Amino acid sequence: MEIAFNHRQSAHCESGVTANLISHYGHKVSEAMAFGIGAGLFFGYIPFIRLNHLPLTTFRCVTGNILKRATRSLGIVMQSQTFRNPEAAMTALDSVLEQGIPVGIQTGAYWLPYFPPAYRFHFNMHNSVVIGREGEVYKISDPVFPEPVLCPRRELMFARFAKGVLAPHGRMYFFTNVPENLDLATAVTGGINAVTKSMLSTPIPIIGVRGIRFLANRLEKWPHNLGEAKAILHLGQLVRMQEEIGTGGAGFRFMFAAFLQEAAQVLAEPRLQDLSARMTLIGDLWREFAVSAARNCKGRAGAGDSYPAMAGMLRNCAADEEALYRDLRALVG
Repeated sequence: MEIAFNHRQSAHCESGVTANLISHYGHKVSEAMAFGIGAGLFFGYIPFIRLNHLPLTTFRCVTGNILKRATRSLGIVMQSQTFRNPEAAMTALDSVLEQGIPVGIQTGAYWLPYFPPAYRFHFNMHNSVVIGREGEVYKISDPVFPEPVLCPRRELMFARFAKGVLAPHGRMYFFTNVPENLDLATAVTGGINAVTKSMLSTPIPIIGVRGIRFLANRLEKWPHNLGEAKAILHLGQLVRMQEEIGTGGAGFRFMFAAFLQEAAQVLAEPRLQDLSARMTLIGDLWREFAVSAARNCKGRAGAGDSYPAMAGMLRNCAADEEALYRDLRALVG
């Protein structure tokens, strides 16, 4: 049994799943549009939450919120379930598949056998869509792969119940009602306003534009406060979070820039094109920071790669992002 599902490779799993599920029901939505209306763009430096014993830095909203916000703003009804019993979770998945409904799932990426060994890491928030089953083998539209993949039942069950931080608990979700007409303009405006609010108005100093500046101040002092070896570990973790895990900081800025391009058409507001171009330049700044940080991690740092210089790059990112979000809020809010 296989559902006729249009698989599209994406830059990021959740925004890709969101776009592909909505498109399955006859509404052509790009990954960038799903990311934007889902208000995916974010920043947080959260030193008291540890990933691999090092501080967590996030460049996107909490996993699950892109899907929730996008569907809610478009009036799509979604049913979501978690489970205690793995066998019950697989039975529930089979039941929905038999109705011809594609099912989104959250898994631990490390335990998915179709991931190449070099790309496996303990990340329990990986999203994909189950689109078929043949005996004990499931067909999956995993948006980070160019084509649908196959996964045996036992391995899929194990991945759905991976242990650790943000364990998925067998989470699955599917649409139960999709409107014939979607109010995309209202969803676009809501997504932009949600992003500008989180990046400019969150009172916690480790979130949003203030969080970028907080990180810059911390990073500048890492060699003195942590010692050179630990400073490199913290810097390496930051680069991984920015460029390797879940698309990362620069990638999300580029994706939001693409969303603003589409938003200019939806809202008939050509000034959004200029803001899109500015966001692309901000993504370039983040990538320059990552390159400088990587040179430090590899012992190849030059005169312009000092910790104060890298902190300066982050402050430039913060200044440019703050100005852009204020202009976005004035234009759309």
